[in-house]
Amino acid sequence: VMVRGQPRHVVTYLKDFLFDETQARAPVRSLSGGERARLLLARIMAKPANLLVLDEPTNDLDMETLDLLRNLLIGSDATVLIVSHDRDFVERVATRTLAFEGDGRITVHAGGWLDFPCPDRATARASARSPSAKERRSHKRRESKLAKTPALSFTETHRLDELPGIIARLEAEIAKLSELMSDPELYARDQVRFRQAADALTGRQAQLAAAEAEWLALEERAEGG
Repeated sequence: VMVRGQPRHVVTYLKDFLFDETQARAPVRSLSGGERARLLLARIMAKPANLLVLDEPTNDLDMETLDLLRNLLIGSDATVLIVSHDRDFVERVATRTLAFEGDGRITVHAGGWLDFPCPDRATARASARSPSAKERRSHKRRESKLAKTPALSFTETHRLDELPGIIARLEAEIAKLSELMSDPELYARDQVRFRQAADALTGRQAQLAAAEAEWLALEERAEGG
């Protein structure tokens, strides 16, 4: 098979996409949904291209395929344009974020989702108005509260809202990896997959601990603790 203009043995190439030799020689109809998704990735990545356009690429992917896709994109020499609602995925792979501001304006920001500036435009517009006497009194009361409790920024508030979903996803992935690792014959059958699963499990556990600590810190600040 030709991979980006270079010949490779098809079985060796498919092993890069987590297929063993038996699966590589099996008919496509016998593959699971996740395996078919990996096969599609193998076909796409074999083609020589300097630009990839991916629309919601993480939809319906299993955990192993999601990890594979992320590693492929990070290691790709091509320019990759991703449209996605999966902010965690975008944060892990994106080096630039394009913001469609309306009126035909597009701005480019360095980094992923967390680096993207999201000012609270409603607050900005309100602060631009000349405050009434009632608003000034209310503002003084708010200042007194804010002196005791640091307010969360727009980005931090948004992060606090999305962290429970990220934590739930990480917990589900850890459960799947733990189930995979519990197979006593996995190491003897496929040492490469065993090591990949072990590394992925360690990584997910570290990510979960960090996400839980971040959620707790933001929640305490939001509640004034």
